[in-house]
Amino acid sequence: MSVVIVAPGQGSQTPGFLEPWLAEPRFADHLGALSEAAGVDLAAHGTVSDADTIRDTAVAQPLIVAASLMALAAVLDEGSGSAWKSKTAGIAGHSVGEVAAAAGAGILSEHDAMGLVSARGKAMAAAAAQVATGMSAVIGGDQDELLAKLDTLGLQPANFNGGGQIVVAGELPALAALQADPPAGARVIPLQVAGAFHTRYMQPAVEALRSVADGLEVYDPSWTIWTNRDGSIVTSGSAFVDLLVGQVASPVRWDLDMAAFAAAGVTGLIELAPAGALVGLAKRGLKGLPTVAVKTPDDIAAAHELLDAAQDADIDAADTGVDA
Repeated sequence: MSVVIVAPGQGSQTPGFLEPWLAEPRFADHLGALSEAAGVDLAAHGTVSDADTIRDTAVAQPLIVAASLMALAAVLDEGSGSAWKSKTAGIAGHSVGEVAAAAGAGILSEHDAMGLVSARGKAMAAAAAQVATGMSAVIGGDQDELLAKLDTLGLQPANFNGGGQIVVAGELPALAALQADPPAGARVIPLQVAGAFHTRYMQPAVEALRSVADGLEVYDPSWTIWTNRDGSIVTSGSAFVDLLVGQVASPVRWDLDMAAFAAAGVTGLIELAPAGALVGLAKRGLKGLPTVAVKTPDDIAAAHELLDAAQDADIDAADTGVDA
């Protein structure tokens, strides 16, 4: 039995979600260092900023990555000499969550990860400002029929989330047309994001981000890490950063990540703050998988229980000769 730790993407943030974390000095200090690296007042945005403010891509992305890094440090109980990390299968991130995953896997320092995500958010916001675009979630229906309809409307699939959900992106009139006439059996739900992320509209952001990434100090991962590109495990730090840059304008294949987790024998999933979305996808795409959403520090104990259960199952399997 093994547990994968996952970091969420944009849209998972909500007003005030960092308040429970900042009540503890250790998290407040950690966030202060992450804020300084990003050049953004994350404490204010995570506590008092309203929904419109934290929807801004340049704010949302560093805010989400910082929250995931704080939660990851808490789950791994870093500095205490504990072995929580050894009880995991590895780490993965959804979209911008891959930046947090890269830091967690040791590919980037936290300081460089925050600098990168700050640049990423600004570059994607600038690219989104060039054309009025957006994103919509399509739930249900036939995938081939949907993809054919997207071609007709000039839209693109942005996130293959698994469990019958695909996020599509493109110009707003085309998204409105899809909502008015969806494929049979499908629901189209507009998302509160200001841009067609993971599509051709983000190509200017790719070029801007590549110049930033070229100046980073990159290491090979010290922890198993899966990529959004195709669900594969990446063993080269430089290769992962290259994928991270290109990912801005290419589809997120979270469906393939979940399939890879299943193939690897993963039997538990912990989602880092601001948690909830990936646990929801796992409940549909990996039915029956035990999950923990680390939304506040109160959820850390449940994450540790899941990790302990995984280790106990491995020990029992070893004692009995049964493959867990």
